Amino acid sequence: MPITIMGDREFENVPSIKSKALRINLNENIYGTFSEIGAGQETVRNFFRAGGASGTIAKAMSAYDKDFSDAIYGIEDDRRYVTEERLKKMLTHETNLIEQRISREKHPNKLFFTYANTVATIDFAKKYKGHGWVGIRYQVHPQEDYNEIILHVRFHENDARLQQNTLGILGVNLIYGAYYKYDSPKKLLRYLYDHIDKDQIEIDTINFSGPRFENVDNRLMSLQLVKNGMTEAVMFAPDGNNVLPAKILYKKNILALRGSFRPVTKVNMDMYKRSMELFLKENRVSEENTEVIFEITLSNLRAEGEIDERDFMDRAELLCSLGQTVMISNFQEYYKVVEYFSRYTKERMGLAMGVNNLVDIFDEKYYRHLSGGILEAFGKLFFKDLKVYLYPFKDKETGEITTSENLKVHPRMKELYKFFKYNGKVVDIKNYDPEILDIFSREVLQMIAEGKPGWEEMLPEKTTAMIKEHNLFSHQKQKAAQKI
Repeated sequence: MPITIMGDREFENVPSIKSKALRINLNENIYGTFSEIGAGQETVRNFFRAGGASGTIAKAMSAYDKDFSDAIYGIEDDRRYVTEERLKKMLTHETNLIEQRISREKHPNKLFFTYANTVATIDFAKKYKGHGWVGIRYQVHPQEDYNEIILHVRFHENDARLQQNTLGILGVNLIYGAYYKYDSPKKLLRYLYDHIDKDQIEIDTINFSGPRFENVDNRLMSLQLVKNGMTEAVMFAPDGNNVLPAKILYKKNILALRGSFRPVTKVNMDMYKRSMELFLKENRVSEENTEVIFEITLSNLRAEGEIDERDFMDRAELLCSLGQTVMISNFQEYYKVVEYFSRYTKERMGLAMGVNNLVDIFDEKYYRHLSGGILEAFGKLFFKDLKVYLYPFKDKETGEITTSENLKVHPRMKELYKFFKYNGKVVDIKNYDPEILDIFSREVLQMIAEGKPGWEEMLPEKTTAMIKEHNLFSHQKQKAAQKI
């Protein structure tokens, strides 16, 4: 046993990259192919250097020439090479070759795998830092079907050699984690960053599939990426799969709605519909080239200091049922959301929000970390002719309706607010439904938790049906019962 000294703290010994590669190499059953395109053969290099690779590596290749690559994997419809579709073709093709060329009768215990990546590193002008797709298709039992882990990365380093090295380390971590951490996907995610800093490379999409991951919900894995600081934001589509943000946002007009959506109420949907009507009246905006994003910030997912994953899943189910694309982000300030969208599009942007949210935007405390303070933040927020579509607020006690015309901001902010208001940056939603202004998500949730009737009329019909059918937010009922 190792010696421990009084006062020692427990910590986890992280195996070196060489140790991880060597452990894979020394397993007589793990056997597979490496196919790496765009950043050298950095992953397989670690296995060669570790020693004992002859029993592990069936083949290592890099089909850099496009014609040669097309001859092996086929031609993509969009003629692009750094895509998820290309990666999947690589994984499938190389796995099939192993199955064809290595006899199962002769090697009944072999655990076949294919590791592949297709990436574009930083360009010569250093304007585009690069991105790529990385994945592994593998077995953990010779009689089982294959599992897959596929992820998308964005490089942040400013040197191609550094990016290649980082990708090689990530590749070893992925292969090692796939075999030795598959029983705990959340831990597997964290181990991908062993010996890598999060400012070197970003993972913004990951999907698990196969027999060992049947119970993995990829939307929850999206949440883990943001929670662990591996990316600033993730997206998932109504089908429940994580989706690459660039695929959704590239060259699109974007209308975003931030909220807790706990649950989705008639107010949320009215805000969406009415703001969309206004947004579509803007120049160069049409329904065909516009993407609507429902954003939930991580701060809205916290319950008692921790993220309540079950609560998150309930919201995800409802938004998916309404056919919406959802973004989970780490952005507290709205200007960061706009900066994020600006990575992918130069088209028009709009933000739909309630009065209270707009008042918060004019609170200086959120911008003390910026050298230019609130002026710097607003310069980023209202960049490229962005508009805020403002949904009114009704005071329950007085019945007064607050709009952009009569909302109150801090006295120091009055002139700044007037500037944006009278320059058309803040637009009132006027054709709202006055009958639903008394609906608040937190009150609906409390009614569900306490079993009170009447909440059904406050939600879209489809949302009500789903809550009842799937017993969503049932944990809120349990919490309410514990307080009685």
